[in-house]
Amino acid sequence: MRRFIGLPFRLHANRSQWIPPLKLERWLFLNRKMNAYFTHGEAEYFLAFRDGRVVGRITAQINHAYNEVHESKWGWFGFLELEEDLEVLNALLGAAEAWLRKRGCEKMVGPADFSMNDESGVLIEGFEIEPMIRQPWHPPYYQRLMEQAGMAKAIDLYMWKLTITGRDKVMPVIWELADKVQSEHGIKVRPIKRRSLRKDLDGFAEVYNSAWAKNWDFVPFSKKDLDAYAQELQLVFDKHWAMIAQRESDGTVVGTALTFPDINQVLAKMKGKLLPLGWWHFLNRGKIMTRVRVGYLGVKPEFQHTGVAARLYQLHFDAAEARPQTWGEMGWILETNTPMNRGMEAMGGQIVKRYRVYERELG
Repeated sequence: MRRFIGLPFRLHANRSQWIPPLKLERWLFLNRKMNAYFTHGEAEYFLAFRDGRVVGRITAQINHAYNEVHESKWGWFGFLELEEDLEVLNALLGAAEAWLRKRGCEKMVGPADFSMNDESGVLIEGFEIEPMIRQPWHPPYYQRLMEQAGMAKAIDLYMWKLTITGRDKVMPVIWELADKVQSEHGIKVRPIKRRSLRKDLDGFAEVYNSAWAKNWDFVPFSKKDLDAYAQELQLVFDKHWAMIAQRESDGTVVGTALTFPDINQVLAKMKGKLLPLGWWHFLNRGKIMTRVRVGYLGVKPEFQHTGVAARLYQLHFDAAEARPQTWGEMGWILETNTPMNRGMEAMGGQIVKRYRVYERELG
């Protein structure tokens, strides 16, 4: 496990764009007893060696919750890291494929660490830009090797850059819709507070399990997923950037937005360690983080005509005026999600990163 976690530190240490993760966090995330993924999934970890030296890594995993929802027999791979060597990639994919075939999988998809709500895809555009929280970074040869290995494109994921101080770049209709949400539809948006975070995540899950249900990658959040997610969010939570929309008449949750100050800016200074000075940077994270990632912004389908999304956008601009963060990235958003991509265009956004998810038939 030490070599599994340490490989990207050796591969990318001299690349300024790569952000080293906190090694302790990686140990906990990969621990089968600590990660809620393993309540509904299984995985195996592989290392590739050449002449006694680690040259690549990969995981193979089966998300039983995904297969149950989609009535499929998909297997996944993730945590892909390797030297620039097609032979190594073929060996890694072959090991993952064999493990998945043995368990009856008919397709291999990835990368995803372990799910698409964590780091996913191979970076194919935006190599010069630092990744934000829960975004992978890869050098260009990853895409080239994947395609040389015969992996087919499954879908692309977009990251949109938004400068959330330039209200003049936003189409006026957004503000018009936002101003009518409460007066015409009786819906109020309030901040999520730290003390009510876990309870409000139940409302978030209602929205997610409804609004994202038709997405290509959808897996519903379970109670254990939410328990673990609440603990993870404590490290990056900021009430200015977490919002929930409710109908005033009965408290029904209709929409939500979870946006995170970018802890990667802090991790870049910590160099993967708490000691000797990593802890100091972490304690001062509020002064370091100047950007955000909009991770989730959605509205239940039956309320999407009410302008709730516009109100959530509007409150992001208000938050930028109150907090040090003045810009960020929205996504990832599936290339097939036309309404959200059009919404980002209306907000004055620009696609700055693209990630590709690959697939291979195993039947």
